[in-house]
Amino acid sequence: MSTWGGPVDVTLTGGRVVTPDGVLDRGWVAVRDGLIAAVGDGAPPDGPTTDLGGGWLVPGFVDIHCHGGGGEAFTNADPARVTRAANAHRRHGTTTIVASLVSRPVPELADQVRALTELVQDGVVAGIHLEGPFLSAARCGAHDPAILCPPERGALDLLLAAGAVPTGRDAVRMVTIAPELEHGVDAVRHLVDRGVLAAIGHTDATEAQIRPAVEAGATVATHLFNGMRPLHHREPGPIGALLDDERVTVELICDLVHLHPTAVRLAARHAGRDRTVLVTDAIAAAGVGDGVYDVGGLEVRVVDGVPTLAGGASLAGSTLTMDAAFRNAVTSCGLTVEEAVAATSARPARLLGLADVTGELRAGLAADLVVLDAEFRPRDVMSRGAWVKD
Repeated sequence: MSTWGGPVDVTLTGGRVVTPDGVLDRGWVAVRDGLIAAVGDGAPPDGPTTDLGGGWLVPGFVDIHCHGGGGEAFTNADPARVTRAANAHRRHGTTTIVASLVSRPVPELADQVRALTELVQDGVVAGIHLEGPFLSAARCGAHDPAILCPPERGALDLLLAAGAVPTGRDAVRMVTIAPELEHGVDAVRHLVDRGVLAAIGHTDATEAQIRPAVEAGATVATHLFNGMRPLHHREPGPIGALLDDERVTVELICDLVHLHPTAVRLAARHAGRDRTVLVTDAIAAAGVGDGVYDVGGLEVRVVDGVPTLAGGASLAGSTLTMDAAFRNAVTSCGLTVEEAVAATSARPARLLGLADVTGELRAGLAADLVVLDAEFRPRDVMSRGAWVKD
């Protein structure tokens, strides 16, 4: 488990600093009281310095779709185990993480939301994403089809109420829905009215069924391509509709298993840096290794780092960490470093409403930083001004 020192006051120098305005080849970042105090190029200000030895300095990663890691799942009610899952990803540079929950019966899911809400308030996780149970049985993937149900108002309100916070923003930040289900479009509209991100995923909808959901306010495509009716030249389906709509941000699982590099590149180029978000969709196996795991009550086997449902070929999440997603995007998929930063930090932070807190190397934001070597592997991670250590 990660251990935490206190915030340090230091100026990081001698690195390639990726800012919202471009790369500073002789950049420096001054950290004071847990915040980025200043960013510059050339000679650093007076005071203690740490030389980055020519490494890349990027913002801490923001993962809006993650089910667990370090051997632990976010479905666990034990705060220590949930914290271990978050810390497993923090060591790989993810300084802000949303806890995703898989399909379960609504009362059980509500209990999981209540348990996680305290950890949202404590800052362990940045919110909760409900990936189910309002999904299509035809595209359920690693969700138990016997549990899936339409998004009736009563069920939706029970889950949202479980994450209610007396003061401040409620814990449930995003809900994935198959809009072709009964009440689907109304549910999207209700979520948006409550300030919750409405995402479209695990859907067998036609393009004509997707359009009303986007008009109602759906703004996220849950792991585009995966868990969706395939793109066809005579029926674009959800992939065509969501990728082509300027109002929709698309999630991409960049583990080179869920998506071929060409698919990542095509989607990212079309959506652009303002609409592309890389996610891990990681399960408890991330950072641990092969074995047998439980995902939403279903047995999942991880072999050579690839999780699939036992007895089948369906992918069941990933073992991805965001540093690997970043590296894959640049070295295998053809994204620039600046595009990868936007997709792993800036855009997801804006989507969560955290652009004034994190997601960029900019004065006034939290000192959430990742130092990468020349091969884009993490050397050091800083969270809120404190170095993350094993």
